Amino acid sequence: MKSAETEVMVVSRKQELPIINIYIKGTRLKQKDQFKYLGPLISSDGRNNSEVASRIAQAKTNFQKMKTVLTNKNISIRTRRRALECYIEPILMYGCEAWTISKQTQKKLEATEMWFLRRMLRISWTAKKTNDTILEEAHTTRLLISKIRKRQATFFGHVMRREKLENLVTTVMLEGKRSRGKQREKLIEGLADWLKAGKSLEAIEATKDRKKWRTMIANAVKQGT
Repeated sequence: MKSAETEVMVVSRKQELPIINIYIKGTRLKQKDQFKYLGPLISSDGRNNSEVASRIAQAKTNFQKMKTVLTNKNISIRTRRRALECYIEPILMYGCEAWTISKQTQKKLEATEMWFLRRMLRISWTAKKTNDTILEEAHTTRLLISKIRKRQATFFGHVMRREKLENLVTTVMLEGKRSRGKQREKLIEGLADWLKAGKSLEAIEATKDRKKWRTMIANAVKQGT
């Protein structure tokens, strides 16, 4: 192991991160507050805000690279939306299976979805057209959050049925007291709400029946966000 290529990070809910001193052959390893691992950006606060912001920025950058195609009015809007789904959305949604989608995160993702459509239709913000009008002109509805939730639910069901380490990490009950203030939303809580599955434990139980779980996902997609 080369110490120059090795870094460490503490994941904690505390505002002031603990300072750790880990040495390899007398050299102290550099402590980071975030780093990329296999693509996604992992932050020391355990949240995915930075990763979502990074994904949005990357998606917009790649949209600009394909601007001549995606904003070409000689190509039907349906074909351009299909190109967006094939080339831009995978960049935006990479690793979304592990995202916890708070209300703030959802607003950012929905704003990004509308950012794409407005530019594809070449409609400026000064035109004062509502989002509903934009969706009507693009012959579509809000789909991004449902796509993300569908991917999350499909992956979550697979993890729960597999009953391996990922299952244990997700379902384990830790001892100790809850911290003060509002508790962080958990991925399973957001999924249970989207699926209309009741409480988290009920959603986990539902994953055992693959057919039932697929039906629940399909119904949630039909109902939209």
